[in-house]
Amino acid sequence: MMVMILLMMLCILLSCCADGDGDGDGGALLMLMLMLLTTAEMMMTMRGMFAMMMKMMTMMMMTMMMLMMTKTITMTPTTPTATTVANAVKKKAFWKMPRQRRHRRDRLFFVSRRLSQGKSERHVQQIQSTRTAFAAIVGDGSIVTWGHAYFGGFSGSVRDELKNVHQIQATSTAFAAILSNGSVVTWGDVDFGSDSDAVQDQLKNVQQIQATGVAFAAMLRDGSVVTWGDALGGGDSSTVQDQLKDVQQIQASNTAFAAILGDGSVVTWGDALCGGDCSAVRDQLRNVRQIQATYSAFAAILQDGSVVCWGAGAGGDFSAVRDQLKNVQQIQSSQFAFAAISSVGSVVTWGPAESGGDSRAIRDQLKDVRQIQSTSRAFAAIVGDGSVVTWGHAESGGDSSAVRNQLKDVQQIQATDRAFAAILGDGSIVTWGDAPAGGDSSTVFDQLQRL
Repeated sequence: MMVMILLMMLCILLSCCADGDGDGDGGALLMLMLMLLTTAEMMMTMRGMFAMMMKMMTMMMMTMMMLMMTKTITMTPTTPTATTVANAVKKKAFWKMPRQRRHRRDRLFFVSRRLSQGKSERHVQQIQSTRTAFAAIVGDGSIVTWGHAYFGGFSGSVRDELKNVHQIQATSTAFAAILSNGSVVTWGDVDFGSDSDAVQDQLKNVQQIQATGVAFAAMLRDGSVVTWGDALGGGDSSTVQDQLKDVQQIQASNTAFAAILGDGSVVTWGDALCGGDCSAVRDQLRNVRQIQATYSAFAAILQDGSVVCWGAGAGGDFSAVRDQLKNVQQIQSSQFAFAAISSVGSVVTWGPAESGGDSRAIRDQLKDVRQIQSTSRAFAAIVGDGSVVTWGHAESGGDSSAVRNQLKDVQQIQATDRAFAAILGDGSIVTWGDAPAGGDSSTVFDQLQRL
């Protein structure tokens, strides 16, 4: 390039000055030489550009062939389906989880990927939840957790210990797992039950664990009880420890426990306002067969079918319906109300109307009731002909009018905090209630028909 510039400068000078004979032939000759050199350089430049383009095209073709051979460009992300999630909950009543709120859909998708690795999705044994995390026992006895890490969604610190898990229980923010050897592993929120170090030596031969919202109570093989977690919420049972012998069953409100002993008597501890103090009705608590609890009260069924209630919260006062509670076979509870089924299939309810405590409007329909299920603020009853009767807070499942014609031959009902799901005789599923809480299953309708 520099040579061409110098030649051009020389040509300009020669053009301006004649040669020795004055006719300017020297300048013309040099101009001709310059034109030849320029043409040659242009040809070489074009040839170089063509060669460079050919090289680039060759490299691109080779790269595409390599990508196609490795199938890198054909890979697409795996999209979890409703069938994956449904299979994961097939062996456990996943939908009924008192005191807990459900997760965002993306968290369920996340676990569906985790559970679909290998064949684990077909062998989920149990799913339990805190308010913001889930834990599932899979077929090999290990645990899969997801959700809020601090409140139980992360179990990495105890993963090596979580083998041969037999059962999981949860407070509002912590998990406790019973292993096949009867020992217990805990994780989640330290304040509400994940720290069991102080009682680990006592946690042997554990048969069952119950939980309030903030504490755990473990029933051992010898009928004794070990507690830990928030002391005021049932984690401290020292005042009644001598009475906790031959325990047959433990029930829990949000912050109190009630244990049925072998002789049918009852021992309570925890927050007095939530049923932790049964002294006012202790003389009546004889031959107790079953105990149910709302958020802040207990209801006990005696052997003769009568009912005794206690607790300062909603549901603890049953004076308005006491005379109607005869031959009671089963009691179900929402967050603040009770519903009792008698031996002839009639239903008696008490507690706040907005939580299902008032069933007078549909009393004539509540005949030959076989089963009752509840959300936090509503009830759903399966009657003898396979239809369903609902009452309580409309948006929490108390209004089933939109799907009433579909609710036929119902075999079972499960519930989230604000929605119901009914399994029909043909295996299909009908849902209603709050859509974000599971009341709208239209997006997975096709998958649910194939379950």
